[in-house]
Amino acid sequence: MKVKDLMTQRVEAANQQTPIRDVAKTMKELNVGAIPICDDDNRPVGIVTDRDLVVRGIVEGFDINSQVEQIMSNHVVYASPEMDIHEAAKLMGSHQIRRLPVVDQGKMVGMISIGDMAVEGIHENEAGEALGEISHPAKPWM
Repeated sequence: MKVKDLMTQRVEAANQQTPIRDVAKTMKELNVGAIPICDDDNRPVGIVTDRDLVVRGIVEGFDINSQVEQIMSNHVVYASPEMDIHEAAKLMGSHQIRRLPVVDQGKMVGMISIGDMAVEGIHENEAGEALGEISHPAKPWM
């Protein structure tokens, strides 16, 4: 099965100048944990997760009206629509991320998450393995 078979196609994105508050409101309204940040040509340039809002936004003291580019993750790990779902799960696990933007010819075409994979019974093992890798601490607890 390919990523395109499980991905969410209608994805709400923000741009780098979008206020942090608006990104947080969009997450709440859509009940999602990540918003891709795209340029004017719909090319992903970053991603903001609910964790970024807390760790980079609140803890670092950014004003909620600040531009989201100040707290977004600049390194975007993504899948292609034709990628095998098993490869996508391994990619999530190795990068310890729960969601992947799906990019075709440089442009955003969707998102896929661990949850999307877990819904399909045939992919429970891959989703479980990826979640295990994602949940493993990157650094030892002190």
